Amino acid sequence: MNKYQNRYEAGKTLGQQLSAYADRTDVIVFALPRGGVPVGFEIAKALSAPLDVFIVRKLGVPEHRELAMGAIATGGAKILNDYVINDLNISQHAIQAVLLEEQQELKRREKAYRGDQPFPSLKNKIVILVDDGIATGASIRAAIKALQQFSPARLVVAVPVADKSICAEIRPLVDEFICPLQPSSLYAVGAWYDDFSQTEDEEVYSLLRQTKEMNL
Repeated sequence: MNKYQNRYEAGKTLGQQLSAYADRTDVIVFALPRGGVPVGFEIAKALSAPLDVFIVRKLGVPEHRELAMGAIATGGAKILNDYVINDLNISQHAIQAVLLEEQQELKRREKAYRGDQPFPSLKNKIVILVDDGIATGASIRAAIKALQQFSPARLVVAVPVADKSICAEIRPLVDEFICPLQPSSLYAVGAWYDDFSQTEDEEVYSLLRQTKEMNL
């Protein structure tokens, strides 16, 4: 399996696979910041569709924050990974402490990325949800659960890479699932990119501004 050069190349690849949704007035691309935004930017350009952000915050295990014990998303959705919580014997008190912290960060990011812009109506819309890859699946599941509350006509998940077993879990949750690279052992999302440097807030602001200037 080939690697992607960077997130922009990954987005162009997905844009080609999503060509059936090009030039429609009922399509909106939602990217998970920060890493999903460069991917979503290229998809939005290819489809001539608006780009927006959908905020998801991973609930990291105390003392090992990279490991997800769940996730929360815009709209109040919450997903908990019971297997991780039970396996590591994480207390409800510890879960609530992390939850409170991440709820505050979610609100901060919503304000930073969306400003005073109202959340768009998704009723009868085709929503394409994008990230730069799926590791545990906690974040994308939280986003799916939250977006379904807004009653879109169709929910499509498009990601450049995800473990084959995770793909099998996510596919039944949505109307369409697109993932060009499905290794049997992911190791890490970044392992499938030559350049997986961190996407900074300024890049997110710039890409969102560019899509608005292009009237997408």
